[in-house]
Amino acid sequence: MKIKLNILFILVLVFLFAACSEDRAVKIALSKGKGSPSYEKYSLWLKSINENIECIDLYYLDFDSAMKILEDCDGLLLTGGPDVHPGRYDKLNDTSRCEIDELRDTLEFALIKRAFEKKIPVLGICRGQQILNVALGGSLIVDIPEDVGSDVIHRCDYPDSCFHKIKIMKNSLLHQLVNIDDGIVNTNHHQAIGRIANDLISTSFTEDGIIESVEWKDKANKPFLLAVQWHPERMDYKNPLSLAIGETFLDNVFRNKYQKITKK
Repeated sequence: MKIKLNILFILVLVFLFAACSEDRAVKIALSKGKGSPSYEKYSLWLKSINENIECIDLYYLDFDSAMKILEDCDGLLLTGGPDVHPGRYDKLNDTSRCEIDELRDTLEFALIKRAFEKKIPVLGICRGQQILNVALGGSLIVDIPEDVGSDVIHRCDYPDSCFHKIKIMKNSLLHQLVNIDDGIVNTNHHQAIGRIANDLISTSFTEDGIIESVEWKDKANKPFLLAVQWHPERMDYKNPLSLAIGETFLDNVFRNKYQKITKK
């Protein structure tokens, strides 16, 4: 018991030293975190959970600078936004039905690849879930109303005015975090996961079968990964489908950070 307490005391000292040390600040890379009030909500959400973090927007940097900064980051948040280019998942003919930012696609595919190599925690939100699926070999539904058709409304004219119910799969990481079987989430998307990537498993669905969250199918020797189709940063922070997701992401970021420090 005494040995365990000594180890705990040392870890606490390491944590406090690191938290107070400017050059060891915990840094979260945002694939895009500025440009409108909606984008700025990602960092506000995370900082409401833990103010001792630094959120760095990589989108407005040149590619090489963004990739260099990622090397010093402890977590990656892939934010919402426009459509992933359909040519990335063999639906090039559907380009006219999409709103595309090819610069962002190029950046995010590179960020995902490097984040996995570095084994840092990754959280995907809305577009972030979609591009993770594509990056790992999956595909997307180009337009839900046209290609699927559904009584469930996934997108409204005004953001944050659409909500729907999701069913959460038991024995999933998400269910473990939120401890509920179903819930109501906001929704603002016309695309979704089509064919899920082999390395991922779906963990929640809408009543029309649209995939609302994913995680690793096999988590062994892999960094933390969670992605959701809704926008937890734009929900009531007290909602478990907002707070628990942000808390768990940051817990894994801090844990990963200080495990690396103690190994040095």
